[in-house]
Amino acid sequence: MLECYNLSVPGRVEAFTAHVNAGSRVHIIGPNGAGKTSILARIAGMLDGEGSISLAGQRFERLTGVELAQLRGYLCQQLSPVSMMPVFQYLSLHQPVGANTVLLEQTISMLTDALHLEDKLTRPVTRLSGGEWQRVRLVAVFLQVWPTLNPRARLLLLDEPANSLDVAQQLALDTLITLFCAQGGIAIISDHDLNHTLHQAHEVWLMAAGRVVAAGARQEVMQIEPLTAVFGVGFEMHQVAGKQWLMTTLKHN
Repeated sequence: MLECYNLSVPGRVEAFTAHVNAGSRVHIIGPNGAGKTSILARIAGMLDGEGSISLAGQRFERLTGVELAQLRGYLCQQLSPVSMMPVFQYLSLHQPVGANTVLLEQTISMLTDALHLEDKLTRPVTRLSGGEWQRVRLVAVFLQVWPTLNPRARLLLLDEPANSLDVAQQLALDTLITLFCAQGGIAIISDHDLNHTLHQAHEVWLMAAGRVVAAGARQEVMQIEPLTAVFGVGFEMHQVAGKQWLMTTLKHN
């Protein structure tokens, strides 16, 4: 279980308490500037603030950077490649220490195949397209916390991971997140696609102006009234092909 108690970032995120069970996929939604990136960075231990964070009983503030990296993986929103190292070398920097060699090779093969990178392993990271670099970063963070390689890892924090991905690549990403959660992991993801959240999330944190204004099961939070209040546009819920879909409308005062 992940426990966040009175978690805050002065001037950015107001105090927030949450308990997330193993196997859960949480989406953070809200308009630009709501505080999604700040709360993810705070949980990751990359941003100073108040409150406490514990994962499976281990307090993050008591851990070294190396110990923290063994428990959680964090994909920040933007990171530019700054070295000519090939993709396979970049990935080697993220493999868990002491991982079984055979399992490591199998996992790298599985991840690169899933995200269509098997032919990019020898290419310098500075010569990748934006979408290719994003997928390399995703493989790296999955490699860091994949349960068969790193049984201690329990938490995956992804800040807008679908940036620069096409529809097939996003589907592959969702499949990998589902596999991670099915093995007892927790994934917390910032998302701008409300229908994606509606279809994929187990729980939702709805943010506005640095405050979590609603948090709970997807069905409870993804309702017309709170979404309209936060985003400032009207919404309608439609049933199409056996799924619910949100559509925007003109907001009537």
